[in-house]
Amino acid sequence: MLRRTLLRTGGLTAGAVFTGSLWQEAACVTPSGAASPYRSSGSPYGPPGPPDANGLALPPGFTGRIVARTGRRVGGTLWHPAPDGGACFADGDGWIYVSNSEIPLLGGASAIRFGPGGEIRGAYRILSGTNLNCAGGRTPWDTWLSCEEILRGRVFECDPYGERAAMPRLAMGRFKHEAAACDPDRKAVYLTEDEADGCFYRFLPTVWGDLTAGRLEVLCTDSGTGPVTWERVPNPAAPLIPTRHQVRQAKHFSGGEGCHYDGGVCFFTTKGDNRVWAYDAENERLEIVYDADSPLTGVDNITGTSGGDLYVAEDGGNMEINLITPDRVVTPFLRVDGHPKSEITGPAFSPDGTRLYFSSQRGARGDAAGTDGVTYEVTGPFRR
Repeated sequence: MLRRTLLRTGGLTAGAVFTGSLWQEAACVTPSGAASPYRSSGSPYGPPGPPDANGLALPPGFTGRIVARTGRRVGGTLWHPAPDGGACFADGDGWIYVSNSEIPLLGGASAIRFGPGGEIRGAYRILSGTNLNCAGGRTPWDTWLSCEEILRGRVFECDPYGERAAMPRLAMGRFKHEAAACDPDRKAVYLTEDEADGCFYRFLPTVWGDLTAGRLEVLCTDSGTGPVTWERVPNPAAPLIPTRHQVRQAKHFSGGEGCHYDGGVCFFTTKGDNRVWAYDAENERLEIVYDADSPLTGVDNITGTSGGDLYVAEDGGNMEINLITPDRVVTPFLRVDGHPKSEITGPAFSPDGTRLYFSSQRGARGDAAGTDGVTYEVTGPFRR
């Protein structure tokens, strides 16, 4: 698991020292006495090759295709503008890819249903009429949490199969929601906040599997990394005082973005300082996984594989998805060519781990309304 490998071997950082005793004990020390940086070469897949006909630069053995474009019909449904956070769900002999729409007032989320060979069987809306639906996260009970990135934004629990109406989960707090990740071991949902002084939260449902009621807590620490505590947010509805300002000891992060849980660790990104963080839930410690300007720039959405690899999408930067391996390699995996004013969003793996879905939110034109969004599928020998 990532916690037993990535954290134990010293984590990932650049140029100075590793933070936190978990990493200091195992860091490789250079003659100068400083911990060695991550390795930015040696991808297990090799470097991305020349762009293909769709502008995808992929490693050898991988192929890509476009599965949806904004404003064009896919499976009989118009694909939404500004595709953002996404996730995959098993569906009989196939699977479903869900994608948010980050536009004002008419946001929401849509789904594409795939057959066993990757053929598109249909598409449909699962959430409509909401506001700037940015990222989110899937639950262990196969629902999609779609998060509004607005002042006093809400989390909506959606049915990826399109059979039940989406419902707001107000007990999870009213703030500028970004992403969510579920921890079934501690029966918690971790939440990021996209504010310059945002916080990192966890929601503890009264009944696991039912998000209508529960306790919202905020991560607290008196240092940058190391041991942390959790304090209850007094008023998650936040009609007067924002949730991030209700607890004095709360730790503030510079623009919370993607969030991914695996094997006792919740990984999340912060765009203001271009960092990838790791919350070790088993030991209640906070560490920094990546803190550098290259090769990964504009950290945003994040996902991972059962084999322990992290995939981090760039908002801008080189329009790449970068790979972080458990043995501390940070390297570009793929690049989208010809979309300089866009961002990569919604990375998610099919249930069998052989296909990766993601979008270029604003496409080649790069317009702010996201009317040129493109959603891709990459197939190949992913490590599992």
